[in-house]
Amino acid sequence: MKKEELLNVIENRYKDIHQIFTYREYSYFYNPNSILPRGVYFATIKDSDGQNDKASNLDRDGVYRLSFGLSKKTYERLFGVKPIRPLKGEIVNTSDDFTVLNVLAPHPIYAWMGWVQILNPKLEQLSMITELLDERYEIVKNEFSKKITRKIKA
Repeated sequence: MKKEELLNVIENRYKDIHQIFTYREYSYFYNPNSILPRGVYFATIKDSDGQNDKASNLDRDGVYRLSFGLSKKTYERLFGVKPIRPLKGEIVNTSDDFTVLNVLAPHPIYAWMGWVQILNPKLEQLSMITELLDERYEIVKNEFSKKITRKIKA
């Protein structure tokens, strides 16, 4: 799949998801009616390494990474217990090769929060990806509702 195709899937499939290009990546937030300053992080698509994010070797020609969070239950079903948070500038301690294309893997930096990555997914992976993104969508809608409730009570 080309990066643009995946961007279109996200933008057309999920209501109230807004894109912001920040930190050299496309960041997607759930934010109905732009109530919150940004909203709740939904997913990111990135195609270049950052100062503290080189483990996926995104500077390779044409390589991009889709990243998003999973529920604890789903993360643990797929990968086992989440790793501990790495020190700044380091990556999580797993046996994963974060440079492999078209394989769902823990995120090299944010796996401790339940985030995963897939580099250059093929069209055959779209069903699996959208199933996981559908779960993520429900998570962010719930997080958004909690934030709004707290904001109203404040």
